[in-house]
Amino acid sequence: MEAYALLLAATLNAGTVLAIAALGLLINEKAGIVNLGAEGIMLCAAVAGFAAVVHSGSDGLGFAAGMAAGALLAAKFGWLVIWLGTNQYATGLALSLFGVGFSAFVGIGYVQARLPERPRFNGLGLGDLPLIGPALFRHHPLVYGAMALALGLIWFLYRTRGGLVLRSVGESPQAAHALGYPVRRIRLLAVVAGGALCGLAGAYLSVIYTPLWVEGMVAGKGWIALALTTFATWRPARVLLGAYLFGGVTMLQFHLQGQGVQLPSQFLTMLPYLATIVVLALISRNPTWIRVNMPASLGKPFHPGA
Repeated sequence: MEAYALLLAATLNAGTVLAIAALGLLINEKAGIVNLGAEGIMLCAAVAGFAAVVHSGSDGLGFAAGMAAGALLAAKFGWLVIWLGTNQYATGLALSLFGVGFSAFVGIGYVQARLPERPRFNGLGLGDLPLIGPALFRHHPLVYGAMALALGLIWFLYRTRGGLVLRSVGESPQAAHALGYPVRRIRLLAVVAGGALCGLAGAYLSVIYTPLWVEGMVAGKGWIALALTTFATWRPARVLLGAYLFGGVTMLQFHLQGQGVQLPSQFLTMLPYLATIVVLALISRNPTWIRVNMPASLGKPFHPGA
């Protein structure tokens, strides 16, 4: 039972990285923008957050640095695709490649760096409870913040005027423009907000989840987060559940190794990515279902004068 409690704790911790990044990408896609650069954004944010904590000793500054890095890169991406009309998919891939190379270059001096001792979180004393304490109440506050973020995003998208406007921009930017809404500015704000959340996920990865800096440490999590939005049919609650599902698959490899299961380590390592491919293949069998849930203008450029 203790082993399963630790597995659940590790699942929540691993799923938090995916949940925060995927919720950020969900905001982008609700506005009609596809950002394939999440992997690069998370890497740059990871090294920015790690460096900030190394020099300041403050986790808060590390998270702020990661969010700032993510927002800056996303703003450049948004300017290219929204104002200059570049292809969203090609620009996103370029951003991802840039982030991989730039983070590796900047992070050379931080490979051997160490962070200060991390505080122990005890969930108002609930962490001392048997079994459920270690499983649910000894996490960093950002783990619970990811759950609150999903709930807040549900409220914003489906209960507020701003959420309605954001969804209308993703569904029919021409109609939103005809009603007087600044479509391009709304899309840019959505892209920047999504980039900031991807940056927060990257900073959490290097500051809390690992905590260290290693070249390429995001290891495909940006792509899994991107796939999660489709897996969840663009619904925040499903994004959260999907993130924990993939987080559990990621942690399952270590649990199986600890239990002495005789499987090649390479097979166990590829489990999260194999699960991603299988899920997307199953979802793609029903294109009508995807088309009904997907924002109608996703990936399509908008020109006010057209």
